[in-house]
Amino acid sequence: MTTPDPYTPGTPEPGATPPGGTEPQQPAPGQPAPGQAYPAQPAGGQPYPAAPPAGQYAPAYGQPPQNPGKTLGIVGLVLGFFGPLSLVGLILSIVGLVKSRKVGQPNGVAIAGIIVSALVLLGTIILAVVLGVAASHLLEVCGDLGPGVHDVNGITYTCS
Repeated sequence: MTTPDPYTPGTPEPGATPPGGTEPQQPAPGQPAPGQAYPAQPAGGQPYPAAPPAGQYAPAYGQPPQNPGKTLGIVGLVLGFFGPLSLVGLILSIVGLVKSRKVGQPNGVAIAGIIVSALVLLGTIILAVVLGVAASHLLEVCGDLGPGVHDVNGITYTCS
């Protein structure tokens, strides 16, 4: 093998483009060299992994898969604090927990939403019953006393 003479015109330098203007292409990493076929299977007989469904991307390495019930759990927890809406919060939290369990993901927010929604719903029901009994008692007393302002056993009733 001879070394090209840098002082002789027309001698290509190592790594320079040849006179035809085209450079031989190196295959990209993981690609077969020109003239070689793609392998049927990876080494070791393991099949290639399945491609993700159309329109979806595979999760990046080191990133856990998405939890489909997390958003429903958060919304259910927030709605659980608002009296009558706690029923909707309870339902959304249960749906979020079921979706998360189907993919094997934990969902503590949905569990918290179920607990908070159930307690607030129970408190709302108790409050509604107490207010209903009090309103019923007031209507009964006013029905007996008639319209006007009445003082019965130190309690003032204003009936119209």
